[in-house]
Amino acid sequence: MGNILKKSIEFSYKAHYSVSHSPTYTESEIWFVFHGYGQLAGFFIKKFQAFDSEKRLFIAPEGTNYAYLNGFEGRVGANWMTKHERETAILNNHNYLDLLADTLLAGYSDKPVINILGFSQGAATATRWSSRWKERAERLVLWSGGFAHDLDLKDSREKFADTELSIILGDQDPIITEESLEKQKELIDKLGKQVEVLTFSGGHELDMKMLARIIDSDI
Repeated sequence: MGNILKKSIEFSYKAHYSVSHSPTYTESEIWFVFHGYGQLAGFFIKKFQAFDSEKRLFIAPEGTNYAYLNGFEGRVGANWMTKHERETAILNNHNYLDLLADTLLAGYSDKPVINILGFSQGAATATRWSSRWKERAERLVLWSGGFAHDLDLKDSREKFADTELSIILGDQDPIITEESLEKQKELIDKLGKQVEVLTFSGGHELDMKMLARIIDSDI
């Protein structure tokens, strides 16, 4: 008997996303918003619906990994990756997000302003993708999260050279620790880029007043 071998095969895969309205391709501003661990795009994008307009479109990609949130039944949530086959998940995310974004933008004769917001686990996913995507984001907002610890710093310095970077944190967020803050500070120092850090009174959540300040500041 031979040794057990682990092999891979590629195939077409259907992924899901939600939009704040059906694109008219006349919008002047687009926000790609990335949900956190255990969330679904359809519920996450509702937080942004109040800011939707004929000039502003929100697109919420959905993580392609799913699991029950409690036991073996009930609510289901999506995530961007786990430690199992992590590198494969990252590559799959990039391929999915590239295709989604490029297909959408192909419909515009006048290129819209592109902004990206990542919440919690979605923040790391957003930084990995946007640091290597062919297009440039005007703004990158990392909410209740931060830059991926394995970010390619050389690529990121070049890609984010003209991108406005912000980190938004709740002052009562139980997931944000002093250790994680210190690691982010070290990474930002290596990135060599000014990063705006804002705080709000609350926990691991999207704060609507702060969200309005972030989104409407672009009008």
